[in-house]
Formats: sequence, structure tokens, C-alpha cells
Amino acid sequence: MSVLIKILLILAGIVVLLLLTAIFVKKEYTVSREVTINRSADAVFSYIRFLKNQDAYSVWNRIDPAMKKTYSGTDGTVGFYYGWDSQDKRAGKGEQRIAAISPGHEITFDIHFIKPFDGRAVASMQTIALGDQSTKVTWGFNGKMAYPMNVMLLFMNMDNMVGKDLEGGLQNLKAILEK
Repeated sequence: MSVLIKILLILAGIVVLLLLTAIFVKKEYTVSREVTINRSADAVFSYIRFLKNQDAYSVWNRIDPAMKKTYSGTDGTVGFYYGWDSQDKRAGKGEQRIAAISPGHEITFDIHFIKPFDGRAVASMQTIALGDQSTKVTWGFNGKMAYPMNVMLLFMNMDNMVGKDLEGGLQNLKAILEK
């Protein structure tokens, strides 16, 4: 048996093993972070309900100042659409839509990543009044990776990767709202 055939058989075995493993690996992940902001819950929610405001605090929106952005609908209302397209692979291309609003409490976004990979996620931001001038903000992110790409979850720590960006965004939000 030639060396080339042995190498091909080993590679085929690795691929089969990864495909079999992917059957048993979770397909979903959840990440969330929180911060306390010294502002009223109404003031905080009034700011975060507008998707365009993410340009000021979201780490992802700040990656490429030259990215092309498109909007449709009325910001701060269910159905508002925000699309982005960047030449920077870290930002990629995608779209986000306000899916639901629980006034004064929670806003939920449906996210569709198009490039560099196709994927879908649901993000939400919740506010809880801790006092008259203190609000806990929780930013959560739920995503799915389809089979067989879900095998990557064995090698990627989504909590660290996404969590770091959520933390950065929340710290930016805190700095803006506490000015």
C-alpha cells in the first residue's frame, strides 16, 4: 500500500470520526453578561431600545468604521431592520431585526450572520431596576451551529469569545450612560 493511500485513509478516518462526533455534540450555546449602570431603568431602556445606538457601545459595531449599513423601519420598534457589510472578516456581513419589545424591561433581536459564515442567533437586553438610579443590564446571546459545523463547539469556548465582546459592550454602555 502506497504512502499516499495510507495518508488518504487516515484523513478519511479523521473526517468520519469528526462527523460521528458531531452527532453527539450540542448544537446550541448561550452566553450572557451583566453590568450595573448608575441611571434609572427608564433612562437605560430608553437608550438601548434603539438599535442604531449600538454603534456607540457594541464592540462588534466598532470593528470597522467604514462598514456599509442599511436600515429599514422605525428604530426602537418591532420589525426595525439593520444590515451591515464589512470587508473586515471580523465584522463580516449580516442583519439584525428587533423581534420583540417588553416595554421598560427587554428587547430581543433576531440576528442573521451571512459572512464569513452563515448562522443565526437571538440576542436580548434586559433591564432590572435596582433602585431609583441603579439598573442591572443583562445582554444575552443564544446561537445555534448546524450539523456538522457544531463539532467546532468542542474546540471553541463561546462563553469566553462572545462573553468578552458582551462585557466590552456593556462597559462602553455604562460609560456612555453614566456621563
